[in-house]
Amino acid sequence: MSNTEIVEETITFVKETLQNAEGGHDWFHIKRVFQNSMLIAKDEKVDILVVSLAALLHDIADAKFYDGDETVGPQMAKDFLHSLKVKKKVVRHVVKIIEHISFKNSLGKPKKRPFKSKELEVVQDADRLDAIGAIGIARAFNYGGFKNREIYNPDIAPNLKLSKEAYKKSTAPTINHFYEKLLLLKDKMNTATGKKLAESRHQFMLDYLEQFYSEWNPLTVRPKQ
Repeated sequence: MSNTEIVEETITFVKETLQNAEGGHDWFHIKRVFQNSMLIAKDEKVDILVVSLAALLHDIADAKFYDGDETVGPQMAKDFLHSLKVKKKVVRHVVKIIEHISFKNSLGKPKKRPFKSKELEVVQDADRLDAIGAIGIARAFNYGGFKNREIYNPDIAPNLKLSKEAYKKSTAPTINHFYEKLLLLKDKMNTATGKKLAESRHQFMLDYLEQFYSEWNPLTVRPKQ
C-alpha cells in the first residue's frame, strides 16, 4: 500500500469514527489540523507520512470523552495502523505524538523526560492553532455548552497554576479557559510558521474578550489585557 493510499484509508477511518463527535472535536477539526500541518511542514524537514497520520489520528479518541483515559486514543491509532501494515517505526512515532500532543501535558512538572520530534512540533502547532482565533473561540463555547458550563462568572477567577489533573477535572466557566489555556498557546508555538500564524489569532481573542466584557457589564471599564 502506497503512502497516499494509507492516508486515504486513514481519512475514511477517521470520518467514520468521528461522525457523531462533539462539534469541536469532529472530522472538520481533524481536517483543519491536517491542512495546517501540511502548511507548516512545508518549511520543516519532517517525515510527511508521520505528520499526516499523526494529524489525522491525534483526536481519534480524545481522553476527555473517555473518562480521562489517555490510553484509548493511542491504542486505537496503533491497532488501525497495524491493520494497514504501516511500518512499525512509523506507527511508534505516530503513537508517541498522540501521547504527547496535548496542552495538558505541559502543565506541572513532567514525571519523565518528554518525547520530542520535529513531527510532533508541526502537528502540535497545527492543533494549537485550531484552539485559538475565531475557530478556537467557537470550539471553546461549543464544548462549554456540551458540558453545560457557565459562559462567564465574575466570582470564579481563572486558575493560572493548574496542574494536569486539576485541568482535566476543571468545570470552570468557558471564559476562564481563555486565561488557563488559549491565551498561553501563542508563546508555546514550536515552529516559525506556527508562531507567525498564531499572532493574528491571538490578537483576535484579545479583541473578542475586550468586546465581551464591554457587553457583559457596560458600566464597568475593564483595562485591556
